[in-house]
Amino acid sequence: MGTDGAVPQRAQEARRQERLLREHWQAARRQALRWTAVGEGEQRVIAQLLVLTARGWRLLVNRRWAGTGSRTRAGTGARTVGADVLLVGPGGVFVIDVRAGGQPGDGPAAELLAATKVTESAVASLGMSPVAIQPLMVFAGRRVDADHGRIRLLGEHEVGRVLLSQPHRLRAASVRAMGDHLERLFPDHAGVAVDRLVPPDVTPEGEQPDVAEGLFDLGGLREAALKGAMRAPIEQWMTFLHPDQVALVRRNCSGPARISGPAGTGKTVVALHRAAHLARRTTGRILYVTFANNLPRVQHTFLGTMAPSVSDRVDFRSLHSWAQEFLHQRGVPVRLHGDKAETAFSLAWKDVGRGSRLAALDPGPTYWREEIDYVIKGRGLTRFEEYATVPRRRRRASLNRTQRQSVWELYEAYEARRAERGVHDFNDVLSLALAEASLRRERPPYAAVIVDEVQDLTLVGVLLLHALVGDAPNGLLLVGDGQQTVYPGGFRLTDAGIDIRGDRGQVLRTNYRNSKQILDAALAVVADDTFEDLDGLRTSGRRDVDLTYHDGDVVRVVAPSADAHDGQLLDALRSLPVGALADTALLCPTVRAVGHYQRLLARAGIAVCPLESYDGRAVDAVKAGTYRRAKGLEFKNVFLPRRDAQGGPGTPTEPGSQTPETAREHDELLRSGLFVAMTRARDLLWLGSVTR
Repeated sequence: MGTDGAVPQRAQEARRQERLLREHWQAARRQALRWTAVGEGEQRVIAQLLVLTARGWRLLVNRRWAGTGSRTRAGTGARTVGADVLLVGPGGVFVIDVRAGGQPGDGPAAELLAATKVTESAVASLGMSPVAIQPLMVFAGRRVDADHGRIRLLGEHEVGRVLLSQPHRLRAASVRAMGDHLERLFPDHAGVAVDRLVPPDVTPEGEQPDVAEGLFDLGGLREAALKGAMRAPIEQWMTFLHPDQVALVRRNCSGPARISGPAGTGKTVVALHRAAHLARRTTGRILYVTFANNLPRVQHTFLGTMAPSVSDRVDFRSLHSWAQEFLHQRGVPVRLHGDKAETAFSLAWKDVGRGSRLAALDPGPTYWREEIDYVIKGRGLTRFEEYATVPRRRRRASLNRTQRQSVWELYEAYEARRAERGVHDFNDVLSLALAEASLRRERPPYAAVIVDEVQDLTLVGVLLLHALVGDAPNGLLLVGDGQQTVYPGGFRLTDAGIDIRGDRGQVLRTNYRNSKQILDAALAVVADDTFEDLDGLRTSGRRDVDLTYHDGDVVRVVAPSADAHDGQLLDALRSLPVGALADTALLCPTVRAVGHYQRLLARAGIAVCPLESYDGRAVDAVKAGTYRRAKGLEFKNVFLPRRDAQGGPGTPTEPGSQTPETAREHDELLRSGLFVAMTRARDLLWLGSVTR
């Protein structure tokens, strides 16, 4: 049938749906009159909620509304929840207080939040995140749509529209199972539904027959929800977590806390849920910090999808951009100029470093610039005697006192030339911010600070963030994994005066992202590289993890030439299913290599979105960026072209030769970056190389 025939069909279906909706509403209004213990306004509200049950929602109403009181059942672990209504639908679980009028008030609001907390505990065993439980206060006879802290205030005319417009988090089977679970746990609430207008043996259009309604066991539901979440849109994995992860999200910590674990174990997901959880339970703002400047945009988009009611209370920032704004607000002048600072170092190296004993250890300036950035300035050292004895963590080349003296002379020469130009480098920004935060300890600007990819920060950066909240309960959460370090140098949390005790330090051990094939390929790269985490524990490169995903594939391409390699890359990208580019990344070790492949794809007519511009919203284009830019992200398909070329095509190398120690450190960082890139892949990992 052509388009002309389809239009009348759609109009006919629309009229049918409108008729059914009217009939459902009339039936719901008649049913609502049975609740004689409440007024006419509350009856109108419950009638609207009853209409939703015709669309598969589950409605549990407090038995006191019907004047029957509470009912207990032996052996069910029965609890009570002080809410008028519990509603379960595609948008999650809604804890509802229906009011005939008036204002929310502190007392009713506190009671509703207490009921919400009880409900969160009830569904945590199923792996449902707190972000999927929403408290609503619905007013009969009023028009309102506003927020009262965590509670959303709605009028009776707005409640239906708002509930139906929520992003879909739960599948139909999960809605039914969740409703059954809550009805078993809360016998003071009775499950009700609008009188069915279709015979019981007829399945409503678009709904699959339910052959096991009410027969879900907790473990089965949890496993099904997690499996579905890994294959579903973002709202799904933002709703269901493993119960152990939910416990971390809801945990009450007496001081600074840390979450660590191998790649793919859900550290960032837990951190995002934790941010939403804290935002709902505090009046202050939450600061969510990463080192990379592209990741905050993506995380802000994710939180806006996951918990829109609190997303405006969480500040997602890169550390340096936040520090600059902080100094600007405090009236401290900042003259950050990376190019001029780089020129200052180049002159210092030419005048002081190149002819010194440092050149015998590593003739290139890069290693020594890193020594200054990550060891001296990164740790906030201002006197040579401090540097002479400080442990140079994660630096492989051993330096004696005389050699350190040469490094210090290079550092002083750089600082002098930088000061002559009147500019700051990135480390100066953090040091200035730390001094300002320590000097003027005003009321903490944030209720909590969450630091993602903490292993990429310098010691000064961690000291700065710790200074914002101190050791306050639930104040500081550090999230990261030492194996995914892609920058030189390092520190221990004890160096920052941060004491993680008892259950405030948790390690995630289940990989929810990578298949065994993909993870094995990635671990083979770093198997021989032990690493030291922030707690000082040295760990083997091949760590044991539990796997939940098994459907991935690794494709290895060895081409005789660069042109042949790039041709096979284009063929592989073109062979992806329609729409797959939206969840595909092409990653390279350097910006230069990324530019090469962006031009290659553009000439081939394949859409490209640079990772530095990606904000987490779906766009049908290959995401192209460096290994470092991909940290904290994941994609169904990941392509790593020329992964055997350390710098990628066309990348120059420094002249001269390195000592075995500096070369080893350099190679370890390259392997760590490659490991990070490989573990971004979920379904397909494409590894390209060229025969040497």
